[in-house]
Amino acid sequence: MSPRFLSIVPVVLLAVTGCVKRQDTLTSAEAQEALDEMQTDTTAQALTSGTVEITTNFTIGDAVEKAAADLRAFIESQLPCASVTLSANTLSIEYGVNGVCTFNGHTFTGTHTVSISKNDTSSEVIVDHTWDALSNGKVRVDGSATATWSLGDPANVTRHIQHDLKWTRLSDGRTGEGTGDRTQRALGGNITVGFTEDGQRTWEGKRGHWNLDISNIEVRWADPVPQAGSLTLDTPFDKTIAASFGRIDASTIKVTIQGPNRSFDFDVKSGS
Repeated sequence: MSPRFLSIVPVVLLAVTGCVKRQDTLTSAEAQEALDEMQTDTTAQALTSGTVEITTNFTIGDAVEKAAADLRAFIESQLPCASVTLSANTLSIEYGVNGVCTFNGHTFTGTHTVSISKNDTSSEVIVDHTWDALSNGKVRVDGSATATWSLGDPANVTRHIQHDLKWTRLSDGRTGEGTGDRTQRALGGNITVGFTEDGQRTWEGKRGHWNLDISNIEVRWADPVPQAGSLTLDTPFDKTIAASFGRIDASTIKVTIQGPNRSFDFDVKSGS
C-alpha cells in the first residue's frame, strides 16, 4: 500500500543556551513548515521518478521507433490498467483507465507522454517526459522532465534528470512550482527498491522561494522521506536549514531539522 502522507510526530526539542535574538533562532513552526515543504517536494519527485522508471524497459541501441514500440509492449504487459498509444517514437500513457495502476509502491492516475529522442549504445539514452494531472492520491503533478542515462560501467549507470514541475498536495492545497537538476543511481544496485540522489531543486511555495541542495540521499519507493543522507535548505524566512535522516525501524524514519540555535527531531511514519 502507498505510504500515509505527513504522518509526522515531533519528538525532541533541544534546549537553547546563551542569549540569542529570537529572529535569529529557528522556531518550531519554521521547522515544521520546512519539513512540510521538503516532504511535499520529495513526494512529487518520487512520483515522477516512479513513472520514469516504468519507461526504461527497451533495448539500448535500437532505433528510437523500435525502442518506443518495445516500451509500449512492456507497459501493456505490466500495467493493463493503462491505455497506451504509439506514434513514431512517442508514447501517450493514460494511467487508471482500466483499473488501479500500481508500480514500485506508487498508485498512478493521469496522463504521461514519453518520447525517446536518443538511444545510442556508444554514448547515452535520452527520454523526454510530460505529465498532466499525474497523481498518487496524495499529490498532483504537472510538468516535464528530460532523463539522460550514462552508459559507462554497467554496475554504476546513472540517470540525470532535469525537471520543470508544478505540484499540489491534495489534502490542503499546498503548492510548489520549480525546477531541478539531479543524478540518480539504483539503491544498493537494485532500482526496484529505490535510488540514491545528488543535485539541486528549487521552487516557489506558499511562503516564497526555497532552494534544496541534495547530498547522497537514499530514497526507497515505499517511504515518504529519504532514509539516509543530508539536505541543505535555503528558506524564504532567511534561515538556512540542514536536514538529516536515519531509519528507526521498517516504517519509521527520524528527520533532524537543524537551524540557527535550535534543532528539532521528527518521526515520519509510512503506512502499513
